[in-house]
Amino acid sequence: MAIGRVGLEEEGGRVTRVWLPGRQPPPGDFDAPETPTLRAAFGELEEYFAGRRKVFGVPLAPRGTPFRMRVWAELRKVGFGERVSYGELARRVGSPQAARAVGGAMHNNPLAIFIPCHRVVGSNGGLTGFAGGLPMKEKLLRIEKKAAATPRA
Repeated sequence: MAIGRVGLEEEGGRVTRVWLPGRQPPPGDFDAPETPTLRAAFGELEEYFAGRRKVFGVPLAPRGTPFRMRVWAELRKVGFGERVSYGELARRVGSPQAARAVGGAMHNNPLAIFIPCHRVVGSNGGLTGFAGGLPMKEKLLRIEKKAAATPRA
């Protein structure tokens, strides 16, 4: 299932940013030479979109405040095909009243998909904001739902 053109940045052998369709820098900004890290990251994304990858292994280097870093680290523990609410994620990082701040961390997540902010939903289970837009969030969740329901040989 295609989502459009995705861009990646890396530094020192670690992926530092994902550019989702519609939120990319101007054309030409992705003309940097391809590195082994970028090749591996794109390969993992292709496997994910095809429903064959549930865990990412490329090294990541997100940049953010200490709070955001804690939120993103906790978010990486949310399993493939699972969902968590903003409030639950706030509780997991030790700040139960910080659901809005968790939302801010999701909005500023530089590594969407690798750090799966699409798995964060409202307290009623409904889909809420996503940097790539709600239609893309729905696609990502469908990929995971379909892959989780597909028996492996």
